[in-house]
Amino acid sequence: MTKKRIYELAKELKITSKELMELMEEMGINVNSHMATIENEEAETIKELISGEIKDKGKKEKQSTNGTHKKKEEEKVIEVEDTIVVKDLADKIGITPAELITKLINLGIMANQNQSIDFDTASIIGEELGFKIIRSKSLEIKDEFNLDYEDDPEDLKPRPPVVTVMGHVDHGKTSLLDAIRETNVTEQEAGGITQHIGASVVNIKGKKIVFLDTPGHEAFTSMRARGAQVTDIAVLVVAADDGVMPQTVEAINHAKAANVPIIVAINKIDKPDASIDRIRQELVEYGLVPEEWGGDTVNVPVSALKKEGIDDLLEMILLVAEMQELKANPNRKAMGTVIEAQLDKGKGPVATVLVQKGTLKVGDVVVCGSTSGRIRAMFDDKGKNIKKAGPSIPVMILGLSEVPLSGDILYAVEDEKTARIYAERKKELEREEQLKITQKVSLDDLFEKIQSGEIKELNIIIKTDARGTIDAIKQSLEKLENEEVKINIIHGGVGGITESDVMLAAASNAIIIGFNVRPTQNALDIAKEENVDVRTYRVIYEAIEDIEAAIKGMLEPKYEEKVIGRAEVRATFKVPNVGNVAGIYVQDGKITRNSKIRLLRDNIVIFEGNISSLKRFKDDVKEVLSGYEGGLALENYNDIKEGDILEAYILEEVEQ
Repeated sequence: MTKKRIYELAKELKITSKELMELMEEMGINVNSHMATIENEEAETIKELISGEIKDKGKKEKQSTNGTHKKKEEEKVIEVEDTIVVKDLADKIGITPAELITKLINLGIMANQNQSIDFDTASIIGEELGFKIIRSKSLEIKDEFNLDYEDDPEDLKPRPPVVTVMGHVDHGKTSLLDAIRETNVTEQEAGGITQHIGASVVNIKGKKIVFLDTPGHEAFTSMRARGAQVTDIAVLVVAADDGVMPQTVEAINHAKAANVPIIVAINKIDKPDASIDRIRQELVEYGLVPEEWGGDTVNVPVSALKKEGIDDLLEMILLVAEMQELKANPNRKAMGTVIEAQLDKGKGPVATVLVQKGTLKVGDVVVCGSTSGRIRAMFDDKGKNIKKAGPSIPVMILGLSEVPLSGDILYAVEDEKTARIYAERKKELEREEQLKITQKVSLDDLFEKIQSGEIKELNIIIKTDARGTIDAIKQSLEKLENEEVKINIIHGGVGGITESDVMLAAASNAIIIGFNVRPTQNALDIAKEENVDVRTYRVIYEAIEDIEAAIKGMLEPKYEEKVIGRAEVRATFKVPNVGNVAGIYVQDGKITRNSKIRLLRDNIVIFEGNISSLKRFKDDVKEVLSGYEGGLALENYNDIKEGDILEAYILEEVEQ
């Protein structure tokens, strides 16, 4: 390289580009930008001349300022991450965002105050304004404090299994938990399930089993979405007189996605129409082959009502736990997961924590997400005051400064200073995450992510109006697999798209495909919040073509439906050569001549199509506004009745 940029020369001289340009001007060398270049030989000459001047100037300044220059230099150092928001950098430098944007434009970079710039650009800007920009230490707090370290295998000791009971509504989950409680509560209250906290401990033959009272799907979704894996075994309750239902399938898929062993409790065997073999046959369809039939899924027939088979179920849970070899080190600083938390009027922030490693003690300084504190009191599942809790034991703790989030990881730390720094760093991380808004996978950016190597597997959730359609879509999609991407159907169900589906998609970074079904309003809200891609289709081939196109990077423009008006049919008229014409009153928005129209009768869609004519009195018009009446005829459709609702909508192309 025969030429050198001004800012590079300034960096060698350890002065700002501005100061260098001023010194060069005094020497009669004019340059208009710190990005300007000069010959290497000329640069060396300038370097020699200016080095002497800087040294002399430095000596004088040192004598006159008596060390204040050094202090000033220290103050001018700014720490920056790999990227920084323009507004944040302006605040750190002490100028307005507008001034900083002007500097960026001079560098040929167009960015507004809410956009991010990289470290190198920030360095150039900072240097020009007399600031030294250094790369800040990573905010990866776990590495810095080494809180979640691996234990020596010799220190590990067996721990109780953590069990979540899942299944369809009315299949007897609560009754089963009640039966377990009644069977195992001794005079000394050796075990049992209470409603003091969201988890409970049961004793059987001197061994403990921890049951999570949290609703099954929450334990596998919201917590897993936050990176917390708390459940060791899932007990799937299926009613012997009812069979596998939609929520049962959902529970199976949630457990499989979390890679948790499943024990099936076939409940209600006391019912006259109970059929254990039929249930086993149905479970085989979902990959749960019973041990009796040569598979590896444990099946236990029980009756929660008559307390039959309860001991067998508990023994099986212990057996499966034994095979998993669940171990943890009790002699270390505690680590656990928040199961649920709330603000109590009398006690302040209260959190139920499942201890996973170490032993949690009263008086421990803890940090939990972006909150911290010292444990003032601990209560067990029966509400008794306790001093310490080991691995797998659920406890309710008091003493946190704020209410943590469900799924937050709790760590016991050395001192309050460490806890405070950790909590502050966590807050900073959360703020950065909010600014970045981590993108979930969507069909629109799928091709780019495949090309960049970010995605090797595309997870899909299918919801349809009929059982047979799921298999048809599943088989068609699996044929689209190639060397770059594997298609993984993690859940298929019948019925509308629910919040549970969206949470599973968020936890598994999946997209949702709905065929002839629609998402509920709550599901739509959560999907928006979690950035989950939800696609609905009426034609099966469109869904397949979309995913194929996304994989190949040929996704067509996406159109979004926008409802622009609603009108009520007040009267109908027969017009020769035209057919039935509706006399309408526009209740909301407007009806336009070019809009698509949907005819609703008792909120059921009767017809979808185009408008053939739209009139006000005898004149053809382009639109009829809210509060006005008009006449409307539908294209190739005459079955219009008084009281029908007409919904006008347009299809808008969405920017991708």
